[in-house]
Amino acid sequence: MPLYETVLIARNDVTQQQVEAVADAIAIQIEAEGGSVKKREYWGLRGLAYRIKKNRKGHYMLLGLDAPSTSINEMERQLGLNEDVLRFMTVRIEEIDEVPSAVLSRKGDDRERGFRGPKPAGRFESGRRKGYDDREEFRARDPNDDLLLGIEE
Repeated sequence: MPLYETVLIARNDVTQQQVEAVADAIAIQIEAEGGSVKKREYWGLRGLAYRIKKNRKGHYMLLGLDAPSTSINEMERQLGLNEDVLRFMTVRIEEIDEVPSAVLSRKGDDRERGFRGPKPAGRFESGRRKGYDDREEFRARDPNDDLLLGIEE
């Protein structure tokens, strides 16, 4: 049977359990028609590139499927009718990788970065910011400064 990958985006106001329930419904429908779900990854709540149906974020789910094309057509029809699903895309692939996808492996790298050193100084300054009290008229005058400048009292 041919292999497919499906990525679906669910609305941000549904819970992760409801997204899992949508994936479970897909798995039941695919298995009833003789296929199987080989891979299943929840990518989390992520920001969208642009607003879709007034949503700025969505729950992403990846499914690796081994199923006949008729069951894929029925799955896409069911996803199109589901109000919780904003978008979906199914692609035929040669093989299903068992390793985590690039999205999940990159998420793990972000957590391991940690401290990256001190922040650099501002663009045109040496790093010390001048505050309100650093202005010249608020500095206390030192009488020795007057002697150095040649001012007599």
